[in-house]
Amino acid sequence: MVTFLEILGSLGVFLFGMKVLSEGTQKVAGQRMRHVMATMTKNRASGVATGFGVTCLLQSSSATTVIVVSFVNVGLLTLIESIGVIMGANLGTTVTAWIIAAVGKFSLAKIAIPIIGIGLPFIFISKGRAKGWGEVMIGFGLLFFGLGLLKDNVPDVKGMLASEDADVKAQAEAVLEFIKSLSGKGYLSYLLFLVLGVVLTLMVQSSSAAMAITVTLAMNGWIGFEESAFVVLGENIGTTVTAWLASLGANHHAKRAARAHFMFNVLGVIWMLILFVPFKELVLWISGGLPESFRMEKHNTDVGFNLAIFHTLFNFTNICLLIGFVPFIEKIVTNWVKEPASTGRRERLTFITQGMVNTGELNLPEAEKATVELAKLTQDMFDGFVEVFNNPKQDLSEKVNSLHEMEDEADERTADITEYLVRCASAEIGQSNATGVAQMIRIVSELEEISDTIYRLVKLTQRKYKKEREFTSEATEGLRDYAQLIARFITVYNEKMFQPIDRKEIDAARTLENEIGSRGKSLNKLALGRMAMPEPDIKAEILNMELNNHCEKIGNHGFNVMQCLYTMANKEEAPDNIAQPIDQIIDDKRDQPEG
Repeated sequence: MVTFLEILGSLGVFLFGMKVLSEGTQKVAGQRMRHVMATMTKNRASGVATGFGVTCLLQSSSATTVIVVSFVNVGLLTLIESIGVIMGANLGTTVTAWIIAAVGKFSLAKIAIPIIGIGLPFIFISKGRAKGWGEVMIGFGLLFFGLGLLKDNVPDVKGMLASEDADVKAQAEAVLEFIKSLSGKGYLSYLLFLVLGVVLTLMVQSSSAAMAITVTLAMNGWIGFEESAFVVLGENIGTTVTAWLASLGANHHAKRAARAHFMFNVLGVIWMLILFVPFKELVLWISGGLPESFRMEKHNTDVGFNLAIFHTLFNFTNICLLIGFVPFIEKIVTNWVKEPASTGRRERLTFITQGMVNTGELNLPEAEKATVELAKLTQDMFDGFVEVFNNPKQDLSEKVNSLHEMEDEADERTADITEYLVRCASAEIGQSNATGVAQMIRIVSELEEISDTIYRLVKLTQRKYKKEREFTSEATEGLRDYAQLIARFITVYNEKMFQPIDRKEIDAARTLENEIGSRGKSLNKLALGRMAMPEPDIKAEILNMELNNHCEKIGNHGFNVMQCLYTMANKEEAPDNIAQPIDQIIDDKRDQPEG
């Protein structure tokens, strides 16, 4: 019982280290990874390289594939591009096997503890990227420390069999007898260990942790190379379930990416079942060429390195075999997951998570996309108001109803985006992105105020027509010109949404806002002048002033949006400045031909 708890505790240290390392890496380089994944996947080879690199950094293929699913969901990656990244993520998981095999030869605990010690002071630095680097170092140290503990706490089968304690010896013999009963049945045994690998991965929710357990058991003599190889293959299938679950609440594009991941790994396992015997011989031949310094003292044949070679060679070969069939895989999963019929209902924001590792840092593109859509909604609403105002003799009741629905939609979007951003922030994102999230929440709030103000303009215009309030030609033309100025400002913040903004551009926005304020005061002064004339239409002039005041409010809220965008673009340590704007990237993906 004590040994089991020690193994479980060792696994816990490993998993916690992986979590801290992955989340720390996102804080340090999350925005750069977002840029790389969104822009450096133009062809399959670069997609594979990107997936490999990101998985090596995060030390979790599950985290990488969940990020891929979320990027497909938001439109930053096409399905074709996502398949390449997923292939690379599979290859990236092989690094874990090599690390575990190396732990078997070298004692990294002596290195791990000093690394944790170096990283600890950085944790207490509350600002900037330094804290993220501290988490990376502590995570790195804990990961290796956990692996070292796992290696030390899993008993060596030879040692147990040679033990003078009869109970210990009997336990070892019983376990070996059980494993032996599962082995030696040909393909049936292969399938049993394959299923065991799937179940193990589902239980620990991490293919890296499952790999650590498998390699450690093999290195200590509990299972042979053949059995452990099929457990590893099962883990390759088990890890696809994470992305599958992550895609459940996402759109059909993300579901297709998750199915492509599943299909890619299953196809690999199928051909390996057919060619396992010659493939095993190839692995053993390559292993025979390893330097003597790689050999372990416990066993003549180092099964840890054999498994690392097997896992690497399998994934590399699988990529080489299937990379040419990516369009075919894309076609199959497209037919597998049909595009749903349009219901006219808006898609809800989907916070995609891996479960153990927080990916809030890389979930932000979805919120940015939704905010861009909200900003565009305000532009459509203002265009609708102008149409209603300029056509007093037409029956535009349907248009007014449509604008009311748009205003309700803006309120719903605001609630969704705000809730989503709060979830992102609660995932302990980096300081730089925390500043961005705070600014995004304010942007969303300002956009909601703009949509509410526009709808009030529509209602005031309705009142004008119902009460037959006649504006003077001066008032009508003045308001039309004023509306053009407001429309110009709305266009400005739509065009600059999540793009870098320099001092010159924010000064131009301030000048435009001042012009809007001055124009509003000037129009109200003219209205007051008309009210002082003989036989004025007081109610019409008051209504005119209300319209002017609401237009001025839009200018104020619009400038607040621009200020937030400026703060986001110029915050400290903001690698966003190297990235393409979110909406531009998405547009590029849409224009890009599939295949």
